[in-house]
Amino acid sequence: MITGITGMSGSHLADLLLSKQYEVHGIVRRHSYSDPWRIRHIVDKVHLHTGDLSDEIGLANVLNEVQPDEVYNLAAQSFVKASFEMPVYTSQATGIGALNLFEAVRSTCKESTRIYQASTSEMFGNVPSPQNETSPMNPVSPYGVAKLFAHKMAHVYRKAYGMYISCGIGFNHESERRGVEFVTRKIVLAATRIKAGLQDSLSLGDTSAKRDWSFAPDVMEGAWLSLQQDKPDDYVFASGETHSVQEFVNMAFHTLALNPADYVNTDIAKFNRPTEVFELRGDSSKAREVLGWKPTLAFKEIVQRMIAYDLSTSLYHRPLQNQN
Repeated sequence: MITGITGMSGSHLADLLLSKQYEVHGIVRRHSYSDPWRIRHIVDKVHLHTGDLSDEIGLANVLNEVQPDEVYNLAAQSFVKASFEMPVYTSQATGIGALNLFEAVRSTCKESTRIYQASTSEMFGNVPSPQNETSPMNPVSPYGVAKLFAHKMAHVYRKAYGMYISCGIGFNHESERRGVEFVTRKIVLAATRIKAGLQDSLSLGDTSAKRDWSFAPDVMEGAWLSLQQDKPDDYVFASGETHSVQEFVNMAFHTLALNPADYVNTDIAKFNRPTEVFELRGDSSKAREVLGWKPTLAFKEIVQRMIAYDLSTSLYHRPLQNQN
């Protein structure tokens, strides 16, 4: 069972599990049925159920019917900037929603059911890097706080009830399925459209923030591996390298033989967040040693893959009506 199956990570996880001959179920909110483009290629191979993390009874009904062996909780309001605009909703969907899921599993599923909780590097905030499973956590956004609540509740349920709940602390991960509201896809899509003459410029906020980027399918491989162990635990999934948002911009534009200085302008007032995490760099030594996990794509390859995809899509070939 995958919550958030229509999202970037959820769709890649569904691909992985199908390749391993799993029977894959997904919980989706009703409006996500409108155009589940990320799973269009497998929609006839998965079983979709209407549900919402805010509805514990509804979750329990679905879980009771399916009786999953593994539950992957990837659903969340995961846009950091939006979490400042919708802090209550973010807290309910991302934090309380995870608690609702843990309770639903505890009350309806067999004791052997295993849960993966998707945690995030945003829980660390501005603590010194590299960050690992034992680093202090001091989130600076409503999203980070909500994720930390879910992360700590996973620990409580693991200890209090003996539930198998592993937490994967995913640092930034990307793929061609990233939504256009996120800065990485915004950059790549703008670069390809500028190359085609469909867009004149790109406006961004502060591009100095540094992040640790991995390939989304690699992180989902880690999620699966974490549930195949004898005991539940926490694992960091990260490349161990940092690159600034400006480096991402440069890589995307230079790949298309464009000079970013000619097209990219800064509008910090428009895109500024009340607080910002300046540098995230993960130490995934534990995942590499215990799980045998490792990234397969480097930063440059991820950016190039995203560009190749956008060069082939309709968004590249036509004017944008609504990027969301």
